[in-house]
Amino acid sequence: MIALDLPLARRFARTALGHVGQEYPNKLDHVMGGADDARTPRDLHPAFFGSYDWHSCVHSWWTLLTLRRLFPTMPEAAAIAALADATFTEEKLAAELAYARRPEARGFERPYGWGWLLYLHHEAARHADRPWAARLTPLAQHFAAGFGQYLRVLTYPITVGTHFNTAFALTLAHEWATARDPQLAQAIAGWSASRFDPLAHYSGWEPGGDEFLSPVLQVALLQGRLLQADRFADWFAALLPQGGWLESHCHPVSVSDASDGKMAHLDGLNMSRAWALRGLAAVLPPSPRGEAMRALADRHMAASMHAVDGDYMAAHWLASFALLALLA
Repeated sequence: MIALDLPLARRFARTALGHVGQEYPNKLDHVMGGADDARTPRDLHPAFFGSYDWHSCVHSWWTLLTLRRLFPTMPEAAAIAALADATFTEEKLAAELAYARRPEARGFERPYGWGWLLYLHHEAARHADRPWAARLTPLAQHFAAGFGQYLRVLTYPITVGTHFNTAFALTLAHEWATARDPQLAQAIAGWSASRFDPLAHYSGWEPGGDEFLSPVLQVALLQGRLLQADRFADWFAALLPQGGWLESHCHPVSVSDASDGKMAHLDGLNMSRAWALRGLAAVLPPSPRGEAMRALADRHMAASMHAVDGDYMAAHWLASFALLALLA
């Protein structure tokens, strides 16, 4: 079983520290309302301009803060704290909030980046020795309100294996909301029940060629957080019957070209599947199938661990998904 130890934590920390402040190359999610909106990433996003894109910078910060909490004496912990102090300032986060409030930004990073920002705030609140959470709170509240509005207009779940996946974002948002926003937590639970409770007998075509999420496992992971244990066990058995897709088609995938950002997504699929498989095995009753799921998770992680600090097209984001899996 692959476990998070000090050498691996330091490896992840060094990798993330190396890119959260790297402005270029950069892929903006930016709707321009006029010529004055032609600005650099650092100017648009003074806190989250690094790591190739906004959402990767956000969740790389989640990675760094999580590692600082779990390994407070590692040499990188001091560097993480110092850089976070310089990044999470009132001025910089006010600029991020002002950007998110632009009329043109209604769909900015929805829902993937929203979920990760809430998850970052959730982690920052565990660092009582720093003001990071308090300074992130207005931005977190903005995206939490956005989730409530989004669920009111989102008639159907988005089940692709990329950033638009509904279940993934709701999994992160629900954990934040459970601690801070009962109304949003209830909205997520109610919306998910109406869309996902009726599902059964999955026979989809995944993996897609550029996916980093498993549509079916992400829904299952969310449902595992929302349903009572006995009800979830029955729901899961109906969704993925023994001997079906999970046993016959859920195998580690390979990346044909690590320098191609879309192809590199498949390393993330291995990691996010491992996260889901470990999380599902933890909430299902003990059984040989659960042990097989844990072993399958390890095989998925082993297939892509090399990419965590490999080519930049995976290295700028993959450690976060490896850490999710290791903490499941």
